[in-house]
Amino acid sequence: MNSANLVDIAKTMRHKILEISHTCNLSAHLGGGLSMVELMAVLYGRVLRYQSANPRWEERDRFILSKGHGVLGYFSALLVAGIIDEETYKTFQTNESDLIAHPVMNLDLGIESSNGSLGQGLSMGVGIALAAMKKKQRFGVYVYMGDGECNEGSVWEAVMSAAQLKLDNLTAIVDYNKLQSDGDAKQIIDLADLASKFRAFGWDVHEVDGHNIPQIVSAFEAPRETGRPRVLVAHTVKGKGISFMENNNEWHHNRLTKANYDLALAELGVTVEGVGA
Repeated sequence: MNSANLVDIAKTMRHKILEISHTCNLSAHLGGGLSMVELMAVLYGRVLRYQSANPRWEERDRFILSKGHGVLGYFSALLVAGIIDEETYKTFQTNESDLIAHPVMNLDLGIESSNGSLGQGLSMGVGIALAAMKKKQRFGVYVYMGDGECNEGSVWEAVMSAAQLKLDNLTAIVDYNKLQSDGDAKQIIDLADLASKFRAFGWDVHEVDGHNIPQIVSAFEAPRETGRPRVLVAHTVKGKGISFMENNNEWHHNRLTKANYDLALAELGVTVEGVGA
């Protein structure tokens, strides 16, 4: 899929995130979901190997959403990839739904792991990547993290382990939007030059604008350094695409009223009937 197609996919994902957030009539994690749209569009539109009709395909790449509050970005990607259908998507946050506020492992829906406790996903990814290497399986492992969860010590234990084990089948993506649930990430624990930190631990580091699709594609497709795990430090904007949500932590978790929904759709250039007005 080329960059123009991926831009369209990203726009569709934003529309679907807004739509389901309004339809569920409950508070939802909008800010962190919207910040990851372009990265997820590239992953599911170009990078990851999977079979939509066979989510359990053994050779599929494994994707782990470690920042559990990013489910809206995750579920919308699974929808546009054709792994979950529209009917299932519309059950988000309804009684007995498989799609709730955090990912719950369900391989038939393409959800590789349960996550919610932050700082756990990369350790899981290290284990899966190590097992694949020992079994000589060729799939890749991709772990999507938030910057807030990089405050957790367990993340850095996994970072050191991955480098020590030379896991060049492992890719981490850090959604570096500089805000977390409790406020300005810099005021809580300042990650500062995050790229340099990963580089110091022996990772193959790519720093990108997390909303620039050509940059993201280039980073994922750059030749791999043998024996080094890869990380994309992606500078993003929380609430990206909707002006009253951008860099506004009130939209970390909030309910989308009809008035705000209509305003957001207008900003996105979306009609009630679909995308691309």
